[in-house]
Amino acid sequence: MDILKYTPLTAIHQALGAKMAPFAGYLMPISYSGIREEHDAVRNGVGVFDVTHMGEFIVKGKQALDLVQAVTSNDASTLTIGQAQYSCMPNGTGGIVDDLLVYRLPEDMCAEGEQAFLLVVNASNLAKDWDWINQHNSFDTRIIDISEETGLIAVQGPKAIETLQQLTDVDLSAIGYYHFAKGRIAGIDNVLISATGYTGSGGFELYTENEHLPALWEAVFSKGKAANIQPAGLGARDTLRLEMGFCLYGNDINDTTSPLEAGLGWITKLKKGPFVGRDLMVSQKEAGLKRKLVGFTVEDRRVPRHDYIIESPEGEIIGAVTSGTQSPSLDIPIGMGYVTLPYATKGSRIMIVAGSKRLEAEVCSLPFYKREG
Repeated sequence: MDILKYTPLTAIHQALGAKMAPFAGYLMPISYSGIREEHDAVRNGVGVFDVTHMGEFIVKGKQALDLVQAVTSNDASTLTIGQAQYSCMPNGTGGIVDDLLVYRLPEDMCAEGEQAFLLVVNASNLAKDWDWINQHNSFDTRIIDISEETGLIAVQGPKAIETLQQLTDVDLSAIGYYHFAKGRIAGIDNVLISATGYTGSGGFELYTENEHLPALWEAVFSKGKAANIQPAGLGARDTLRLEMGFCLYGNDINDTTSPLEAGLGWITKLKKGPFVGRDLMVSQKEAGLKRKLVGFTVEDRRVPRHDYIIESPEGEIIGAVTSGTQSPSLDIPIGMGYVTLPYATKGSRIMIVAGSKRLEAEVCSLPFYKREG
């Protein structure tokens, strides 16, 4: 049996009474007070997630950009220092190795003529991603795995900025979406403050060394009392991301799903030059897609579950559910899944097969949840 890893905050989670469970090799909090309450805290106030299980690689060297360009689908050459982008790593056979964040780091950490990038990958894919990137590293650059020493919390919600601004002189309002800054926060130097949240409710992700993470967590909670700050677990993280229509690796995307099918054409820059899997995706685009990932709402109280079959109203199998939940914000069952192209347009009627029951559903536009203001 594999031994579970702990994050620097595990003891705090347990003291708070969190429901803990194994996830991607770590013992992680699934919920504290309850998924709906934690979800609502993030949508309307501020909630904090421990996401230390995520993987972090530094790519540094004279040809660091060349390596990043070769293994990722987005165009990292457009990144300026202090900017990040969402991307994926195609596997060359039509699927996805992983989705990830790519940060263009300051050059003060590089030798002359070098560039540096931070790649943030999914915990469940860390070893696979590490091997994949190294396998394609024929460039004058090096890859450093800093996952084990890097702590990460996500402070999310409309009141995140007022909570965190009390702890830092960095002007948080000046950090645009998918941008970041490095600075002192809660007396801790060189914290990477990133506006790249996974919830759709604003906020920041804070990267620091593991040894500083408990103090950072406590400082954030001390300043968030007026906003009724809440700890939030992976359960709420999933409902929040699904309401936004954000893909989850292993559910909505995997090594058999094309970025184009998954609606990730916007991060698949086929004109940027050669990269792993490019030619296959060019051919796929020219031939036309046969299926597409869509969002749908269910006209029933039953929740659609992963791998439920999707049928046409006439009973033809047209796809399968990849993610589903009871939306806390909308109070209806929602889901995503792949369907054949004729049923991928907004308003299409589909049926979700739940055991002996067929649930009526309708394809809708994403995101499901739209924040006011």
